[in-house]
Amino acid sequence: MTHPEDILKIDVQDSIAVLTLNRPAKRNAMCDELLGAIDAFFSRPPKDVRVAVMTGTAGHFCSGLDLSEHVVRSAEATLYHSRNWHGVMDRIQFGGLPVISAMFGAVIGGGLELATSTHVRIAEPSTIFQLPEGRRGIYVGGGATARVSKIIGSDRMTEMMLTGRKYDAAQGLALGLAHYAVSQGEALPLAMDLAAKIARNAPLSNYMMIQTVSRAEDMSKSDALYLESLSAAVSQTTPDAEEGLKAFLEKRSPKFR
Repeated sequence: MTHPEDILKIDVQDSIAVLTLNRPAKRNAMCDELLGAIDAFFSRPPKDVRVAVMTGTAGHFCSGLDLSEHVVRSAEATLYHSRNWHGVMDRIQFGGLPVISAMFGAVIGGGLELATSTHVRIAEPSTIFQLPEGRRGIYVGGGATARVSKIIGSDRMTEMMLTGRKYDAAQGLALGLAHYAVSQGEALPLAMDLAAKIARNAPLSNYMMIQTVSRAEDMSKSDALYLESLSAAVSQTTPDAEEGLKAFLEKRSPKFR
């Protein structure tokens, strides 16, 4: 039996954790064990970690669900399996830890669902975005209906799924599937640079950005503005806010908790 540490390598560098999906023979396809290892990390991240970087190995980020390990499930079991995916993706997106995806090669199906649960996405030229479930006689179950459509729109996602269309890194950048498009071999270095920058923010400010912005988009304007006021009130009355203002006036870098 494969051990979780073999299929998900975790390397903590100061306040940054690098999570490497490590199933090279499967193009880092997702299986229940790998999903469980990801879930375990985001359920209980190391105390000193402030930012996580997710990446793949052997030329691919994640090629989606490992269909070679597919088991026949009842409708009930499939429902629970899908909801478990949703829970893991929610823990990545809303766990409070900023997460960066350093992408290359396949970002397909469940791999795209994984990537779109992260907050910053960087794509190398080899990156391919695709939702090919229709060709397999199935439908997405890991959150694409909510997350991918929120980024590219329901109309474009429907076309993407119906046709099996592939988007490259430049197209993904234009659509918002990636925030940065970089040269080959540059995704992880940029991810580490951005992670270091994010880690220097006040932890509560990062937490508020993660929790508030995405939720506000699903609210009415008046509710979103009220949530903004609550977030501002909480964040601006902390020791870190006091330190940030003091550092600005003293023309130095702040030292947050």
